[in-house]
Amino acid sequence: MAKLTSRKEDYSKWYNELVVKADLAENSRVRGCMVIKPYGFAIWEKMKDELDRKFKETGHQNAYFPLFVPKSLFEAEEKNAEGFAKECAVVTHYRLKTDPNNPQKLIVDPDAKLEEELIVRPTSEAIIWSTYKNWIQSYRDLPILINQWANVVRWEMRTRLFLRTTEFLWQEGHTAHSTKEEAIEETEKMLEVYAEFAENFMAMPVIKGIKSPSERFAGAVETYCIEAMMQDGKALQAGTSHFLGQNFAEAFDVKFTNKEGEMEYAWATSWGVSTRLMGALIMAHSDDHGLVLPPTLAPFQVVIVPIFKGEDQLRQVDEVAFEIQNKLKAKGISVKYDNDNQNKPGWKFAEYELKGVPVRIALGARDLENKTVEVARRDTLTKEVQPLEGIENYIEELLQKIQQEIYLKALNFRNSNITKVDSYDEFKKVLEEKGGFISAHWDGTEEEEEQIKEETKATIRCIPLDAETENGVSLISGKPSSKRVIFAKSY
Repeated sequence: MAKLTSRKEDYSKWYNELVVKADLAENSRVRGCMVIKPYGFAIWEKMKDELDRKFKETGHQNAYFPLFVPKSLFEAEEKNAEGFAKECAVVTHYRLKTDPNNPQKLIVDPDAKLEEELIVRPTSEAIIWSTYKNWIQSYRDLPILINQWANVVRWEMRTRLFLRTTEFLWQEGHTAHSTKEEAIEETEKMLEVYAEFAENFMAMPVIKGIKSPSERFAGAVETYCIEAMMQDGKALQAGTSHFLGQNFAEAFDVKFTNKEGEMEYAWATSWGVSTRLMGALIMAHSDDHGLVLPPTLAPFQVVIVPIFKGEDQLRQVDEVAFEIQNKLKAKGISVKYDNDNQNKPGWKFAEYELKGVPVRIALGARDLENKTVEVARRDTLTKEVQPLEGIENYIEELLQKIQQEIYLKALNFRNSNITKVDSYDEFKKVLEEKGGFISAHWDGTEEEEEQIKEETKATIRCIPLDAETENGVSLISGKPSSKRVIFAKSY
């Protein structure tokens, strides 16, 4: 098995190789689009199931809306349309026909031109709010709390598996409320859901914050986000929650009669995470040997590998291995017993290391004699011998420990790579030599933000929600500032 390029040698190449070699995804024949392979999709399904559970716990229901958005609907909310216009795929015709000059080929039928072009959804606010117009008449119809699991298309010139693809999978929540306060409360609640999922499920620490006006979602009044740090020090936006005000209600004339009997526009939110989280998971935890998966997201948490000579030994090992497997399954632990004799134990060890299986149990004839097993941890690459008796309890506790320690490792890395700076020269020096997140003062103007972006490629990732009030001066203009913001280069 060919070794991975090391992260130190070429981080980008390491990532691309790992996604393919760990059987997560591959490029397809469609430019910019990926095939998510079963092992990768199993991880995405675990993410999806946990998020779906959280959404339903907070009162949301799933629905499905069309993939196509008529251009007239799409352009109704001007800022949203303008923000996505350059990324849209557009359907102009509805039929093909045989090429009269080459019967083996097809051409677009010029007589099958659509009266109105259809946009392949880059996001669904337009189609959903045009639907909500029929659902909302009175305050009694509110709130509407809807989530959609879907695919979207945003035309990309440069693509990278999971991180940026033309088509990707995501969920998008779209809610309607009778008051501004209730909509803001919803926006903040869903940000908290994302942060809790990232930290407790993905073992990935995040900073919760608000985007600067220039980084806001097109059509939003306020965009809340969670930002995570990857091992190369770059930021990755792991989820966003938008307070849309009444912008979409006004664009689609969604009015309701309030408790006082007056007509009012509904208040809106939207929020989403995508398969980009797969990229975040890989880059937050994995190493030069392959994937490192937190137990909560591993398609199987434990693999048992038998070591044997001949069929008799295998039968003896099988008996004990199946017993261990059943005891682990009884505790809700997902486990694979790999007694396939096509590959040798050494090959299997390397394969499951590459795929990030949290715990590996090796079991051979000597272990049967000693009533022990060898337990290997993927995150630390350490091994130890444990008694067979009570192994299921030991593994259960070990998986919890691994989950916690993967998070703490990422947290310590993140915290040691946040640097406070107070001058622009220091800012550029830290960005060049150390990288990571830079905590600095900003004067609140788009001009200063744009200058920093042009000169350094660093952007304001967020204005942290827990930012302390402190008097300072901004990096370039020297104007007074009361809070530090987080700058970083990003994906």
